Amino acid sequence: MSTHELYAQDPGEELWQVPASGAARFSWEYDDGRDRLLALYQKGKDKQWDGQKRIDWDLEVDPYDPLGTPDESLALYGTRHWAKMTERDKGELRQHFTSWQFSQFLHGEQGAMVCAARIVESVPDLDAKFYSATQTMDEARHAEIYGRFLHEKVGMLYPINDNLQSLLGDTLRDSRWDMPYLGMQVLIEGLALAAFGMIRDTTDKPLPKQILAYVMQDEARHVAFGRMALRDYYKQLSDAELREREEFVIEGCYLMRDRLRGTEVLENFGIPAEEAAEYTEQSEFLHLFRKLLFSRIVPCVKDIGLWGERLQRAYVDLGVFELGDSNLDLLMAQDEELAEQLDAERFAQEEAARTAEVAEAIAAGAGAGGPAGAGVTGAGVTSASGGGGR
Repeated sequence: MSTHELYAQDPGEELWQVPASGAARFSWEYDDGRDRLLALYQKGKDKQWDGQKRIDWDLEVDPYDPLGTPDESLALYGTRHWAKMTERDKGELRQHFTSWQFSQFLHGEQGAMVCAARIVESVPDLDAKFYSATQTMDEARHAEIYGRFLHEKVGMLYPINDNLQSLLGDTLRDSRWDMPYLGMQVLIEGLALAAFGMIRDTTDKPLPKQILAYVMQDEARHVAFGRMALRDYYKQLSDAELREREEFVIEGCYLMRDRLRGTEVLENFGIPAEEAAEYTEQSEFLHLFRKLLFSRIVPCVKDIGLWGERLQRAYVDLGVFELGDSNLDLLMAQDEELAEQLDAERFAQEEAARTAEVAEAIAAGAGAGGPAGAGVTGAGVTSASGGGGR
């Protein structure tokens, strides 16, 4: 089925075209590179994976409750509209909110893929080009996975949010080579990582948990890449140049905060825009959710050397200033460990299931008795163990 048939709202023109600016840069130095970045490049190669095989797509998902979303987290909870809703209505609301959220993840991943490709083109250093090439593949895989989840499991998509589209456009139109790093690796990727993590840690549904854990394993490397490259480069910039980047970050953070309302969903349920915005502002859960979404951005911005007085005031206004002291390295290490732990648990369960199948085959063969039963048992054991080594 065409994606356009699944959109809850008209996405507009099929193609969004952003005029390219800036130079494509070639380096003829093939021998040297920064050890940290080359090590990250090696890790990026080693950690490539296939979304068709690593994720268990046979897991069923209830489209009316894809994430196990509690009532309290929905913006309409406790309002006069909620009291009138049937259980079917509430299920549809959960479907729409999940669709809206994961659609923004999907559109953001396509944006990340384009930005990573732009970095390959524009960054002057070959080691950064190498790593960006692996990230481009990562982002393609993420877009593939989120697209499949929305098509096959949720059955609905939402267009890209206006504020996300605005920040993405500003990032791509800027001719300075470091801006795709700053706009995508720090702001958009940092926000997405926090959102992924909150859903990963709260959902009781195995398929979205797998998707988010495995995507976050990749994203932890991407943010590390942006930090390395920008920290080195921003040490060389003048105060005026740093202030320009801080202004971009301030504007981007306010756009990101406003992006997280989800008012498009409420408007789809017949609620006027002003009233929908009011509900999202009054929701204690969404207020906490929006604050926590900056947990990856603020310490990263501080780490790369953008921490001027005006930027600090903006973070005080946003209520996220104290997040600057968060241990970003610890958060990223946990993201990688959780994905490996999930793999280990899944493989242990699969091994237990295979062992149970073998035991069942042996019991069935013993029950049948005689040489014929033994032959079946032997075949069953050989098959289950992957061959007899002959």
